[in-house]
Amino acid sequence: MSKTSSRDEIDSLDYSKEDETKGYAARLVTQGKHRFYTLTLPSDVLAQTSVVETRDANGIDGFQRTLDEKRAQEIADYIDSGFGTIPCSIILSAQPEAELVYLNRSQVLKFKKIPKAFLILDGQHRVYGFHKAKSQLRVPVVIYNNLSRAEEARLFIDINTKQRPVPNELLLDIKRMADTETNTQALMHDIFDLFSDEKDSPLFGLMSPASRQRGKISRVTFNAALNNILGVIGNNTADYAYNALSAYLWSWMPVLRENDAMENLTNSTLFRGIILLFPVAAERVNARHGDEYVADNFAEALRPLFSRIRKNLLKNPGSSPTALLEDFKKLLQSGFSLGSGKNS
Repeated sequence: MSKTSSRDEIDSLDYSKEDETKGYAARLVTQGKHRFYTLTLPSDVLAQTSVVETRDANGIDGFQRTLDEKRAQEIADYIDSGFGTIPCSIILSAQPEAELVYLNRSQVLKFKKIPKAFLILDGQHRVYGFHKAKSQLRVPVVIYNNLSRAEEARLFIDINTKQRPVPNELLLDIKRMADTETNTQALMHDIFDLFSDEKDSPLFGLMSPASRQRGKISRVTFNAALNNILGVIGNNTADYAYNALSAYLWSWMPVLRENDAMENLTNSTLFRGIILLFPVAAERVNARHGDEYVADNFAEALRPLFSRIRKNLLKNPGSSPTALLEDFKKLLQSGFSLGSGKNS
């Protein structure tokens, strides 16, 4: 079986009974002008009878997204782990070839178990993941019938615009509750919480643990900033890292205040750019004062930068933290000359 095409892998399975008509207990549901059936199908039957149409494969009629092999494999591994459960329904549109029939009295839905009996409107990666998994399971499905191509497309749009995914900020916040944090995630979680909860934190009142809020730093932004300096933090505790980072950020407060940019500290680009400079600043402090990472020592180490920084750079930092870092480093280095290194 070829692994080069996600669509072909689902559609080219070996069917020993292609014309077999299958029946499954189902309920008919009416919502507004739509009627659909709810039931569960074995994952192998779902994979055998469903088709994924991508815009790449069919530019005129196709409207599905291209399948992501890695994402499907992650679903398969999750299922095969023995703990995986995915209760969300796969949404299908029965095609004429399925010859779908619903028996009201017995509440049984019958269809031909043939390739392309159903078009997947939502859940294509789950179907592909179910197919790749070694384990077999029953999968909740919703099946629409007698939809036109235009109705299928409209329903696809509705499904993918009306549903809202769980925010990444919330997922990061509850990973600890779910006991799924890595050691690195746990460290960043603890440092974030210290900045959020400690009364002497320079970011006290500016942190948003479980959601994205204007004027606050979310876990996603915070983790993105810290992820680039984890090598400097090393194996130190969250408390030690917090104390050093807190002192470093306090050293920035006067220059932010003088340039009317205090409120801009929560800007993602500015915050991440400032954190990216931390290793440079910490190295300078260490060279002059050892491990005394206090605000005054950081201010001394960054004096050339603070004396030359422009208000516009802090008020309008752009969209690239790495570009902002380079601006900071240039300003920091421009104050050095032979014989004045200790006073710069």
